[in-house]
Amino acid sequence: MNRDGNQSKAVATGASPDRVGHDSAAADPARGAHSASNPRLLDADELERRLAAFAAARDWERFHSPKNLAMALSVEAAELVEIFQWSTEAESRAIMQTGHAEHVGQELADIAMYLVRIASVLGVDLNEAIAKKLALNAQKYPAP
Repeated sequence: MNRDGNQSKAVATGASPDRVGHDSAAADPARGAHSASNPRLLDADELERRLAAFAAARDWERFHSPKNLAMALSVEAAELVEIFQWSTEAESRAIMQTGHAEHVGQELADIAMYLVRIASVLGVDLNEAIAKKLALNAQKYPAP
């Protein structure tokens, strides 16, 4: 989101991390420790810090409301869909061997960054949410 309230593709930062190699789960008990019974499925701590620093450096936190971030996430997902629009199943499976490969990667990166940012703003632990959802899906859709 830029200063005018418009969405920006420049969500990530190239700034150096403030705590390289820092394991926030170990340092912050509120985030929970990860173990065999509570595995770390997604390590987004560094990305979360860099996105927060990027937004803070530009005074964009005021634009990063859950509503705005959810809308931006939806727009980025739609931009990914647009790449595949009118493709056959075979063409969609071969997309990474075409000139669209870099664009697909950029849109997936945008989606991941907005997902991590909105989770951070809302205080959602993505590892915990994903683990719970995987367990729910396993119950709802048991393997044959």
